Amino acid sequence: MQLSMQRFALFEGGFRPFFLLAGLDALTNMAVWLTVYFYPETWPAGAISAIYWHAHEMLFGFAAAAIGGFLLTAVPNWTGKPPYRGPLLGLLTALWLAGRIAVLPFLNFTPVVATAVDLAFFPVLALVLAPALVRAGKFGNLPLVGLLLLLFAANFCFHLGLGGSPELGQHVGLYAAIDIIVLMIVVIGGRIIPSFTRNALLKRGVQAPVQSRTAIERGAIVSILLMIVVDMALPLSRMSGAVSLLAAVLQAIRLSQWQGHRTWREPLLWVLHLGYGWLVLALFLKAGYLLFDMAIAAKWVHALTVGAFTTMILAVMTRASLGHTGQPLIAPKPMPTVYVLVSLAAVIRVFGPAIWPQQYDVIVGLSGGLWIAAFAIYLWIYGPILTRPRRDGKPG
Repeated sequence: MQLSMQRFALFEGGFRPFFLLAGLDALTNMAVWLTVYFYPETWPAGAISAIYWHAHEMLFGFAAAAIGGFLLTAVPNWTGKPPYRGPLLGLLTALWLAGRIAVLPFLNFTPVVATAVDLAFFPVLALVLAPALVRAGKFGNLPLVGLLLLLFAANFCFHLGLGGSPELGQHVGLYAAIDIIVLMIVVIGGRIIPSFTRNALLKRGVQAPVQSRTAIERGAIVSILLMIVVDMALPLSRMSGAVSLLAAVLQAIRLSQWQGHRTWREPLLWVLHLGYGWLVLALFLKAGYLLFDMAIAAKWVHALTVGAFTTMILAVMTRASLGHTGQPLIAPKPMPTVYVLVSLAAVIRVFGPAIWPQQYDVIVGLSGGLWIAAFAIYLWIYGPILTRPRRDGKPG
C-alpha cells in the first residue's frame, strides 16, 4: 500500500535520509566494485581507476552519509533544539547525492565540476551544525564539526592527486580520511560505549565497574592524534608502525575497562564493543605490518574499513534509528546476523589473502557477497523504520 505524504517521514530527522542512503550506498558501491573487479571491461576507458573510485566512495560516500546522519541527530540532542527536518535536510541530502552522481565515471562530468560538487557536502554540513553549537555554548563538541573540515581537506587532496598535483595526492587523501574517521570513532566511541553499557548493566541490576580513567582516555585520543601527524609526515614508515602500536595498546586497555563481556545478551551493546575491538585489532595489524612486515597483517586497511568502520557505523545506525523513532532498544531478530556477516566479510578480506593467496578472487567475491547480504538485510529491516513516522507520534 502506498504511503501518503503524511505517513512519509524521511525528512523528519537527520538520521533518516542519511542512514537509509548509507545502507543503499554500501550495497550498490560493493555491487559495482565486484562487477568491475570480475569484468574490468565494464569500466569506462580513461576514467578514474576503479579501485580509487571504490575507496573514495566507501569513505566519502558511505561513511560520510553515516557521519552526517549521526551529527545531524546528535547536535539537536546536545543543544536541546528541534531536529533538523524539511527543506534544509532535503538540501543536505541532495548535496550528498549530487556528489555521488558527479564522481560516477559513466556520466563524464568534467574534473572541475565533479570536484566542486563532491566537495560541497562537508563544509555545508559544518556551516549548518556549528552555529547551533555556538549559540548553545556547546564548545566542547565543536572539534567534531572541525573534523568535517579536515575530511573536506582530505577529499580535496584526493581530487588534486587525480590531477597529478600533489603527486600521490589520492593516497594521502584516502589515508588522511581513514585516520580522521579513526579519531571520530575513538572520540565518539569513548562517549557512548561506556555510557550505554553502564546504563544497561545497571538496569539489569549488575554493579559492574565500567570505567573511563582520565589518563587512559586522554592517552587514547592523543595517541591517535600523534598517529595522524606521523602518517602525514612519514606515511607507512616504521615510526608510523611504532605510534600505531602505542595507539593499539592504549585502545585495548580502554576497551578492557568497559565490561564488554557482560553485554553478550544485548546485540545493540555487544556490537559496539565488537566494532571497537576491530579498531584495536586493526591498529595492531598496522603496527605488525609496518614494523615487522607480517604477511598476515598486510590487509590492515580492510580491518579498519570493513571491520571497525562498518561495524561501528551499523552499531550506531541500528541503535539510533530505534531510539529516535520511539522503538524499544531491542535489536530486531535478524540484526545480530547482519553484525556477524560484516565481521565474517572482514575476517575473510583481512586474513584470507595471506592464508589462501592462490584463491584471491574467491576471497574478494565471498567477502563482498557477505557485505552485500548484510546491507540488504539492514535495508529490509530499517527501510520502513526510517521512512515512517515515530511510533509515539512525537516529531523526529
